[in-house]
Amino acid sequence: MHTRSRERWQHDHVFGQDRKTFGERRTWLVIGLTGTAMVVEIIAGLAFGSMALLADGVHMASHTMALGITAFAYAFTRRHAGDRRFSFGSGKINALGGFTSAVLLGIFAVGMAVESLQRFWFPVPISFNAAILVAFAGLVVNGASIFLLGGGDDHHDHPHGHRDHDHNLRSAYLHVLADTLTSVLAIVALLAGKYLGWVWLDPAMGIVGALLVSRWAYGLTRATGRVLLDYQAPDEQVAAVRQAIEAVDDNVVTDIHLWSVGPGIHALEATIVTHRPKPITEYRALLPKRMGIVHASLEVHACDVPAGS
Repeated sequence: MHTRSRERWQHDHVFGQDRKTFGERRTWLVIGLTGTAMVVEIIAGLAFGSMALLADGVHMASHTMALGITAFAYAFTRRHAGDRRFSFGSGKINALGGFTSAVLLGIFAVGMAVESLQRFWFPVPISFNAAILVAFAGLVVNGASIFLLGGGDDHHDHPHGHRDHDHNLRSAYLHVLADTLTSVLAIVALLAGKYLGWVWLDPAMGIVGALLVSRWAYGLTRATGRVLLDYQAPDEQVAAVRQAIEAVDDNVVTDIHLWSVGPGIHALEATIVTHRPKPITEYRALLPKRMGIVHASLEVHACDVPAGS
């Protein structure tokens, strides 16, 4: 086969991953906002001797680091989109970034739980006014960050025309949401401690927050882990592909594998048996566009059993 003919039947595996996404742009804005608040709180804590300010600044630093992983994953995915060493493109870096951030989120939750349990047995004096001020400041910063990230959900169109399941953006959103939850619970606990004397509510709220954050971390770990392990797509998506192919002629799909290779994009391998084989291009045209199937390997075999048998 001549080189020109070979090139006609080849395609790249970029799949739109070389474009700067909504998630990447907004993540950098949140890093700038959170990083600025972190620096101000740490400097103020050291200058004024406030442990509350210093502690919250260090806490923000941990989430700034996690957001940095998210931003790195976006940049790495984009810069290596055309790298042929990635068999199906660099889209899974998105899931790897989300998985790493989910692990950090779980570690953060464990730290919250341990610290809260310690304070049940070894309570420390609380400077209510300074702590409430810090909590409200953190709530404002995190509220702005949540607005910038837009909820971290799949409501942005991908270049291929389908919805974008961005696990990396979701991980960034959950880190900011965990910070927001911490601030809200802290405000409730501190106000109750100051005006009602319920000092025990502070560590209790810490445990509640740790449980919720652990649940989010587990869900994100499970979702990203499935992508990294080439888990089969949901049954309804596999069924939709099968039905689209089998709705024409007497096609029968005897083997099918559909899995995610990036945010909202899939690869497909399928074996089709039929009495009237047609060119592969006709079977490709049957695939549902909404699935975002960017790489399809199809085998077509002529059925050796007489029709109607």
